Amino acid sequence: MAKKTKSLQQVARKLVVITDPKSFVSEQFRTARTNINFSKPDGELTTLLFTSSVQAEGKSTSSANLACLFAQEGKKVILIDADMRKPTVHYTFHLTNTIGLSNILTKKTPVLEALKETDIENLQIITSGPIPPNPAELLSAKSMDDMIEELRKHFDLIIFDAPPVLSVTDAQILANKSEGTVLVISAGATDKKSVLKAKELLVASKAKIIGTVLNNFNLEKDHYYYQYYGSEE
Repeated sequence: MAKKTKSLQQVARKLVVITDPKSFVSEQFRTARTNINFSKPDGELTTLLFTSSVQAEGKSTSSANLACLFAQEGKKVILIDADMRKPTVHYTFHLTNTIGLSNILTKKTPVLEALKETDIENLQIITSGPIPPNPAELLSAKSMDDMIEELRKHFDLIIFDAPPVLSVTDAQILANKSEGTVLVISAGATDKKSVLKAKELLVASKAKIIGTVLNNFNLEKDHYYYQYYGSEE
């Protein structure tokens, strides 16, 4: 029982903008939200993709926290777990995953019937659904385009949590369908060659890379942020 409780606490910590909104990390997520909002001067983004070069760089944590912040801003947001190989979004938001994206793309479930509510106002989720044998083919199908068009009628922002670029082609396919792509990089862990290769693949797929998120960066206590702003208890 104790092990299960600890696991749930670790999941909850992923949503730092909810559990600790005044923290330095939450402030950096808000800065990222502002930068994303300014990334399209001629209008607002309606589709946004988060990916990374390899696994465990924090793309799912970043997409979940920013989805919450955009919802708090007043936008109607749908976060889609488009990683139909190693899905995690349903764990983060404590949701079931019996029906989700794979059901929609195989036309077994209507789009609106796959939506799941969260405790965050204005934020809904589409989990990955049962893991299919052919994720890339499903993401390339016309049913994917149809789903996006349907969701645009009901939401201001569609956020995709995609698999890593260097692992499979899924992220490239989704990036081509998204108005903006954010590449998440783990500081001190991600190999520079991997990042450059991921960028090349995204550019080749005609992705609109609007920026990067540097994750797991250790800030020294004598940094100006602490000197001038301090840390609130």
